[in-house]
Amino acid sequence: EVEERNVLLVGWGGEVLDGEGPRHVEWPIHSEVMRARPDVGAVVHSHPPHSIALGAAGKPLQPVSHAGTLFVPPEVPHYTRTADLIVTREMGEDVAGGLGDARAMLLVNHGIVVVGPDLPQAICAAVLLEKAAHQQLLVEGFGGAVRWSDDEEALAKRSSVWSPGHLQSLWDYLVR
Repeated sequence: EVEERNVLLVGWGGEVLDGEGPRHVEWPIHSEVMRARPDVGAVVHSHPPHSIALGAAGKPLQPVSHAGTLFVPPEVPHYTRTADLIVTREMGEDVAGGLGDARAMLLVNHGIVVVGPDLPQAICAAVLLEKAAHQQLLVEGFGGAVRWSDDEEALAKRSSVWSPGHLQSLWDYLVR
């Protein structure tokens, strides 16, 4: 639903540099993660229900599906300092510090932060994080996972399952 006319360019201090309309109050998440991570070209913050539930349960994300292997290992960090809105530069810095070098973070009782080198990869990762959380919660309903990808297999799947071409195919699907 977002079109080019909806996109704002926001400066490091939160000022709208280009575009029209109100900027989102949680802009410090985006600015401080990008300031801390030169490898990041896009930050997604949203409030997907299964990811919120997984974080609220205090559960680590397990690679019980292909989707989960995009994130684990290492363990997806949980941000627990607050479940409130991230509205100051200091709070944004804290989120960025908690994210570290990870691709995603669960903001416990709040939402997610997911990063990528560009917007398509960051959006695909956000969609896949929610899918992974949903799949894991389904498994929990059956008593919990009895098997999941070990670290070696999960890392290998990043090349075989989540190659740039596969992520591009997912992006093309989402755009359609």
